[in-house]
Amino acid sequence: MSTNYYWAKPAVGRERTIASLDELISPDDPVRIFDEVMDEVNWESWEAEYKRTGLGQPPIPPRYIAAAILYGLYRGIRTTRRLEEACRYRFDFMWLVEDRQIDHTTFSKFRTRFHAALKDLFRQIGRMAMNLGLVRLCEVAFDGTRVKANNSRYKTRTAKTLEEKLHALDELFEQLTAKLAAADSAQEDLGSPTRLPAELADVEQRREKVRQALARAKAADEARRKQQVNPEKNPAQVPMTDMDSRVMPNKEGGYAPNYTPTATTDGTSGFIVDCDVLSEVSESGAAVPSVERIEEAFGRKPEKFLTDKGNNSGQIMEDMERLGVEFYAPVESNQPQPGNPAERADPTQPVPAAEWPKLPRNSQGQLDKSCFVYDAAKDQYYCPQGHGMPFDKTKPDERGGLTVTLRVYRCGACAGCPLGSACLSSQSKRGRTVTRDPYEEVRQRTAARMATAAARQLYNQRPRIAETTFGIMKSVMGLRQFLLRGLEKVKTEWRWAATAFNVIKLVRAIGRLRAEFR
Repeated sequence: MSTNYYWAKPAVGRERTIASLDELISPDDPVRIFDEVMDEVNWESWEAEYKRTGLGQPPIPPRYIAAAILYGLYRGIRTTRRLEEACRYRFDFMWLVEDRQIDHTTFSKFRTRFHAALKDLFRQIGRMAMNLGLVRLCEVAFDGTRVKANNSRYKTRTAKTLEEKLHALDELFEQLTAKLAAADSAQEDLGSPTRLPAELADVEQRREKVRQALARAKAADEARRKQQVNPEKNPAQVPMTDMDSRVMPNKEGGYAPNYTPTATTDGTSGFIVDCDVLSEVSESGAAVPSVERIEEAFGRKPEKFLTDKGNNSGQIMEDMERLGVEFYAPVESNQPQPGNPAERADPTQPVPAAEWPKLPRNSQGQLDKSCFVYDAAKDQYYCPQGHGMPFDKTKPDERGGLTVTLRVYRCGACAGCPLGSACLSSQSKRGRTVTRDPYEEVRQRTAARMATAAARQLYNQRPRIAETTFGIMKSVMGLRQFLLRGLEKVKTEWRWAATAFNVIKLVRAIGRLRAEFR
């Protein structure tokens, strides 16, 4: 039998009236600094979106709705219904929005409404961090990741299945049309003559959706043909729910409709200085535009740009040099390096036979391109036997949708060469050839930079700078799958998350500074 004196008494009775929300929030609670940061933002562009008609209920200031969305991401709350619940029952949210009752519909519409204003908010937060010395743009790291689209991995179709589906819908449409024509002749009421009846309109809407998906599937199959992939054996899969997404390999294995969000992170304190979302596998095309957007937002370009091996194309290197940005990525020189027997003082002399086994091989087992020495003055290569390889012709080469002109250099002394079996492939009919693209020189300069000890030490920081950002956004903020559909809305959702990420870092930095000075 329990006794009443044994159990702890309630600290506050249910009948107590709370004097104010302010007394429930600790003076050191991060939500107070969060609110101070929101007060420093200029909200005029947001407020200009509202029409001042004087009719209806006054709107909630956008500053409070945006603050609730960002603070929700800070606390791992992403859905609009959970945000509505937090504003009703959580004291920190109630304090932040000053006890305004914001419903989930308001949050949902607001989240996708302010595209341009959200970019300005992202810029303002970044400028605040820069004024505090937290963003310096000395070195930035660019990377991309995978985030699942709001589309089931099983809700995808191939061109073949879409054609079958469209054929079935065409037959259904004809049947309904015939049925309605018969009813019309019988003087039945068919509704307005200016629009299709509801049943027929629904079929027509489904047909149009299948047509769009079929066009995408055929375009994807054609792209596979150009990549030497047989679409008959391995057809492209098109997402049906979020048609802007693309089936890509997942980080954890398998395939599913995904997007490729990118982030460029400053190396000083880890603030995101640029973000974007792509509906394609490779993020290499977003590297240079990222630098240009950083200059537009912060008034200057980053000094050093770090990225991974997937973004080390010659075009990117050339564009970075044009922009005056030092580029750091793993780059292999096509010229002989130390340790390669092909590196010799006089390239017209042959490599000693004893050194032949040390000559690098390519993936096909033949002598690698790095075994051939280029002479810029004579515009020709020299093979390991010292034979000259003059310019022969040019040929086009498709790279990522762009056509690059290659210069072809051919050796005319391959007949009877003792290295022929290791140098020539079965397709070589007129001697060994070596190609040279327009980016060889910039590639050599980048490779020379990456070979220095200082460059290697700096590049070792890239995973910490770039990949930590995605780890926090996925694990802490819960952003492993987008809630919205369509590329433009997904871009907006990603920018909300990146802005919240920066606000969190700014709040914590201000808290640390105040603690130190206190």
